[in-house]
Amino acid sequence: MQLGTRWTAGAQPPAAVPRTLWDTIAQVETLSLNAGDPPPRWTLTWLEGRPIAELDTGVIVTTDASGAAVVQHDPEDDFA
Repeated sequence: MQLGTRWTAGAQPPAAVPRTLWDTIAQVETLSLNAGDPPPRWTLTWLEGRPIAELDTGVIVTTDASGAAVVQHDPEDDFA
């Protein structure tokens, strides 16, 4: 069993976050952080042994079948 964790965007990811996601997470943060706004938080969970890092904004960083990091967006987090 693998437990998830939370951390604030802009901070170094915790050791539980696979290094394969770190560069992609940093790229997402570069595009997602707005000066003056409180930084969103990441949530790391695991599904079938694969890491899923989701930013409060709905951006998801996970791995594909080959282990490469990929970025997705949760359409349920879109604001109408």
